[in-house]
Amino acid sequence: MSAQNAENADDAVDVRGEVADGYEPVREAFAENFRTRGETGAALTVHREGRIVVDLWAGGRNAAPGAESGTEADGGAWQSGTAAVVRSASKGPAAAVLHLLHQRGQLDLDAPVATYWPEFKANGKDRLLVRHVLAHRGGLPALDVPLTPEQAYDGISGPAALAAQAPDWEPGTAHGYHPHTYGWLLGELVQRATGRPLGRWFAEEVARPLGLDIWFGLPGAGHGPSGLARLADVPTPEPSAAAGLRVRPKREVTAAYGDPASLTRRAFDSIDPRPDENSPACLAAGLPGSGAVATARSLSRFYAALIGPLPDARRAPGAPHGAGPAAGREAAPAAVAERRTARSVQASQKRLFTPATLTQARSQESSGPDRVLVVNSRFGLGFMLHSPSAPMLARGSFGHPGRGGSLAFADPESGTAVAYVTAAMQRSVTSDPRTHAVVRALRACL
Repeated sequence: MSAQNAENADDAVDVRGEVADGYEPVREAFAENFRTRGETGAALTVHREGRIVVDLWAGGRNAAPGAESGTEADGGAWQSGTAAVVRSASKGPAAAVLHLLHQRGQLDLDAPVATYWPEFKANGKDRLLVRHVLAHRGGLPALDVPLTPEQAYDGISGPAALAAQAPDWEPGTAHGYHPHTYGWLLGELVQRATGRPLGRWFAEEVARPLGLDIWFGLPGAGHGPSGLARLADVPTPEPSAAAGLRVRPKREVTAAYGDPASLTRRAFDSIDPRPDENSPACLAAGLPGSGAVATARSLSRFYAALIGPLPDARRAPGAPHGAGPAAGREAAPAAVAERRTARSVQASQKRLFTPATLTQARSQESSGPDRVLVVNSRFGLGFMLHSPSAPMLARGSFGHPGRGGSLAFADPESGTAVAYVTAAMQRSVTSDPRTHAVVRALRACL
């Protein structure tokens, strides 16, 4: 793997990190995001057959307009360990929890939600299945009465509101993206089935064994990310004439987002006013549908573990989750250390999903007109699937974008996992020019 610390005069941004031989076009596409596509701070990691082949970062940790990228005024430069809220890219790791519970025999995806959550059957939801929730077919994309941010974070108000209200359509008969309610639905199901919050289950069963810097709810000091980016809305540059056809939203899409009474607006405004995603309260809440904090390296590693074995664990056995190897706890007795090493090696060599679970997760459940996004969309069970409205690497790719620019997915056929994490929130919902560019470049390298 060759170092690519670009500091020459003809490059507008200092891109740091490494790419393997043959993946240089991906680095160039990443750098071009900063030169022409409005990027201010981001990281990109690609795994191939479990090993990193692209690991890049650049810019600053604060995308606020007017801040000079990479300076102390903007919160400092993006580093290899910088993490950010990944918005709806959170939905992939959250969905994986339900698949792993199903894989272990602790949750039946074909059972009614009320099997685990009896209060949920009110108002015609007695036959709403766990499968419907994962595939955005439950008819609950919006709340009848939006929650305040404080209510959204309390872990009680969201599930209670969803249990009480009637669905917007008969469950299982149509699909529509659930931006916020998805997280409360999954979170309550995991709590009822296991007795543990989804974030704690993920930390204990997935993140810690695999050494992942992914959190649903930031932990205490010393156990969180080494650097945290601050999200900010930034202008979306218009593509140049040389870039080809300019794609603009369809009139009906624009109207749906502009109408406060539309299902689209009601779904995205289920928390009102819009929460401050950089606030300690929001970061601690770790909303499963939109509030995960992750590094690109760990998010890519997570998807690599879904589709195949990982060759090694990043952290030394016994090191606390969120801290580097040098920050390990007091040395354990030799026998305990040996057992920890064995568990770490075993975890690093296995894949998270069995072949049957992988097939289950990415088999198409929903396709066609989306009642919330107002475009055609494709979903498996909890994961978006490659489509024109949410392009990934190939037809078999599965993962999830985050509104504003983040993206993470896996492509089992090529053994590839990808994660793009950004602080610069542009106006994209399910697709973004920055991720399009790096994915196109990656496709050409494979």
